[in-house]
Amino acid sequence: MILCSAQTTSWARRKRDRTVNCTMGELMHSGWEIQNRARLVDHGPEALRADAVDIIEHGIHAADPYTATMNLLKLEGDRLCVGSLEYDLRDWKHIYVVGTGKATQPIALALEEVLGGRITDGLVVLKRGAAHRLRRIRIIEAAHPVPDENSYHGAQEMVRLARRAGQGDLVFAAVTGGSSALLVWPADGITLADKQALNQILLTCGASIREINAVRKHASCVKGGRLAAEIFPAELINLTVSDVTGDPLDYITGPTVPDTSTYQDAWRVLDKYDLWERVPASVGTHLERGPEIESPKHFTHPYHSFIVVPGDAACMGAARRAEELGYQSHILTTEMEGESHDEAVAFVDAARTFEAPCALIAGGETIVTIHGECGEGGSNQEFALSAALAIDGWDDLVVGSVDTDGTDGTTAAAGGLVDGETVGRAAAAGLDAEGCRRMHAALKLLEATGDLVVTCPTGTNVNDLKLLLVGC
Repeated sequence: MILCSAQTTSWARRKRDRTVNCTMGELMHSGWEIQNRARLVDHGPEALRADAVDIIEHGIHAADPYTATMNLLKLEGDRLCVGSLEYDLRDWKHIYVVGTGKATQPIALALEEVLGGRITDGLVVLKRGAAHRLRRIRIIEAAHPVPDENSYHGAQEMVRLARRAGQGDLVFAAVTGGSSALLVWPADGITLADKQALNQILLTCGASIREINAVRKHASCVKGGRLAAEIFPAELINLTVSDVTGDPLDYITGPTVPDTSTYQDAWRVLDKYDLWERVPASVGTHLERGPEIESPKHFTHPYHSFIVVPGDAACMGAARRAEELGYQSHILTTEMEGESHDEAVAFVDAARTFEAPCALIAGGETIVTIHGECGEGGSNQEFALSAALAIDGWDDLVVGSVDTDGTDGTTAAAGGLVDGETVGRAAAAGLDAEGCRRMHAALKLLEATGDLVVTCPTGTNVNDLKLLLVGC
C-alpha cells in the first residue's frame, strides 16, 4: 500500500515599501491581524512601534499551518504524497481525520481541500470561539486552558471514531498545542472536576510545560500515546505544529506518539513543587500505582510523524522581516524558558551588546509562578511589563512579547508591546508598574497604556515570540 516509505519528522529605510517579497494578501490567508494596530502605534516612538507590529505579524504568519500542510500534501489522481510517503488510495478502505488543538483547524482544512470526499469521517476538538471553516470534518468546541465537559465528550467521541478504523484504513491525526485541555478523558477513578483542579494547580505552580505534561499524561486515558493505541491497526499519519522548545513529538502530539516520560517523572514533578498534598486525592492515588499506569513506550503498528510547522517558525519569520526593514536581526535563542520577569530583564540586558539599528528575537515558553491572589495577565504580558520596567526612560527602543495563538494565558489578549515611556504612561493613569508586576496584573496596566496587543485566534500555535527593536 505504501509505494515509498520514510519515517519522520536600516532604520534609515523605515519608509520603504513594506511589501518586500510578499503581499499582505498572501500573508493573511488565516484571516487574522493585530486588531488594535492604530492604538499600538499612536504613542511613544511611533515609527519603531509600527515596525514592531509589522515584524510580529509577519512572524506569526510565517507559522501558518494551512500553507505548510498544503506544501506537504500532493494528490495526483489516486496517488497521494505526504512528504516522502506515497500512497495509492485505491488500496485503502477508509480515510479518517482526528485532531485537537489551537493549530488543528488549518491542518484539517488543508486535508479537506486535498482529499475532499475521500474522507470517510473526521472529528476535531477546537477551542471555543474559533471561527468554523470546516465542511466535512465534524467540530466539537471545548475550553482552554482548563478543560470542561466538552473536553471530556470530545475525547469520548474521538475514541469512538478511532475504534472504527481498522486494517487497511488510513488515519490522519492533527494534534497540536492546547490538546492537553481540549481533549480530556481522566484515568479511572479521577473525575473531570479533579482533572480541572489538577490543571489549575499545575499551571500556577511554576512547572515547565514538559513537567506539566509528564503528570497529565499519566492521569489520562488518551494522552501519552493511548489514542494511537485505539487507532491501530490502521496506519497513522501525524501532522502537527510545535509549541514546545526543541520540538519533542510526545509533548506536542502526545496522544498519538510513544511517550518518553514515565510515571517516575510525574512523581518527581509532584515532589519538586510539593504538590502531593495539593492535588486531588484521586490523582495522588492513581499516580502511586506506578508501573501499572505507565504509558506506551513503543508502537508495533506503522505510524509516521511530520512537524509541519516547527516551534521556531515565528522567530525565523520575524528575523526575515526585520532584515527587510533594515535592521540587523539576531535570534538570541529559540528555547527561552524560566520566569517571565527574569527572562525579560536578561533579554533587555542583551541589547547593550548590539549595534543599532538592530532587532533581537527570541522564542520559547516562559512561566509565571503565582502564590496567592493575583490580577489578570499571561506570561507574555508579564514579560512585556517586566521589560517596560527595565527600559524605563530609554529612547528608540521597544519590546514586544506575544503568544502566537493570540491568547496569552486565560486572557483574550496576545501579549504586550512596550517602550521607555510605558511606566510613565502607567503612572499618569494612576498605576504603579512595579506593584502591578508583583500582583501579576499586567493586563490592566498594558490596557491603560495602550500597549496591549490584541489579535483574534491566529490559527497557529508555535513558541512565544519576543522582539526588541533598537532604532538610531
